[in-house]
Formats: sequence, C-alpha cells, structure tokens
Amino acid sequence: MILYAVLMMVVLGAILGLGLGIADKYLKVEVDKRVEMVTSLLPGYNCGGCGFPGCSGMAEALVDKSMDTILCKPCKAEKKAEIITYLKETPGPDGSTITLKG
Repeated sequence: MILYAVLMMVVLGAILGLGLGIADKYLKVEVDKRVEMVTSLLPGYNCGGCGFPGCSGMAEALVDKSMDTILCKPCKAEKKAEIITYLKETPGPDGSTITLKG
C-alpha cells in the first residue's frame, strides 16, 4: 500500500513538473530591458515624490509612454538628460523609441 502511494506521488510530480516546464517555455513574459536601465539611472530613493510607488514605477511609466516628462525631484539634471538621450536612441522590442520633454 505504501509503495503504491509513493509511486503515485512520483508520477504526479513528474506530470506536474513537465507541465511547469512547458508553461515556462511558452508562457514567458518579455520584459523591456529599457525599464531596468532607466531605473538604474534614477536616484533610487523610492520616495514617491513623483506620484509613483518607487523609481521602478516611474521608469515603467516612462517606457510605457504613460508620461512624457521625468517628474523625479531628487534626480539631477545630467541624469535626466542621460535618461532622455537613452530612451531617444534605444529602440524597444517593437522598434520604437521614446521622446521625452526636457
């Protein structure tokens, strides 16, 4: 009886593992690498002064074209210029670039 239970758990684990492996291969979410780069260029205080929950939230909004101005108050002018240049020159997965106001 115990051997039957162990065998069933092994078979069930193999089936579920196979299903997870297939799901990982075909259900991947492609992440825009520009979000990570813009987040690294921001000061990283996560203060919420821009109206977003943190620097990564504002970076996502910039890359998703939800906003066209960098609202980060602690960010220095040269870093803002670097972000604007980076987004203008670096195309996303769809080939489009982003133009922000200075």
